[in-house]
Amino acid sequence: MGSNCSKSDPDYDALEKERQKKHGQLDEIKKKGVDEAKLMKKKVKEKKIEKEEPPPPPKKPHPPEIKKPPDNEPIAIKIQAWWRGTLVRRTLLHAVLRASIIQRWWRQTIAKLLEKRRRAALLCHALQAQAAVKLQSWVRMWRIHLRYCRLLHAARIIQIYWRCHSCHTRGFFHGSYELTASQLELELEIFLGSQICRITDCIPFPIKN
Repeated sequence: MGSNCSKSDPDYDALEKERQKKHGQLDEIKKKGVDEAKLMKKKVKEKKIEKEEPPPPPKKPHPPEIKKPPDNEPIAIKIQAWWRGTLVRRTLLHAVLRASIIQRWWRQTIAKLLEKRRRAALLCHALQAQAAVKLQSWVRMWRIHLRYCRLLHAARIIQIYWRCHSCHTRGFFHGSYELTASQLELELEIFLGSQICRITDCIPFPIKN
């Protein structure tokens, strides 16, 4: 057994060395692939940055040289500026006056419209109040009339019953007479409840011979 192990040791070492070489080659290949990928990413980023960079601004042209005016030009410029300012102030004054006139007219118009609306509202309120008062008076009059009619009807019923009752218990009579030289004319009316009795008679006087 010991002889076999000693004979197989060199082969085992050789195999391990080959394996290590293969592993080393694989690591180098991986490193190269990673480096190439990084380089590609850097190139892509650089291209994007180049595309995104704005173009350089155009160069501004040099302003023209201003010539110095002679001695008479500043006075003319001042006069022109004063005249332009006067015209602007005049136009602004006219605009302000016109605006104030328009505003005054508009305020007067709004005040008139408000006054008309107020008067119309007051008139409508007065008419409604008058109509309500009339309706209330008519309703009260109708209720009072109904009450009066009921009371009158009740009073008439009471009077009828009272008259019937009083006529059964007592009566009265009314009469008139006329006296002449030869006779006496009598006319009597006797009231007994609902019955009336009329008596007329003529009584002659005895004539003396």
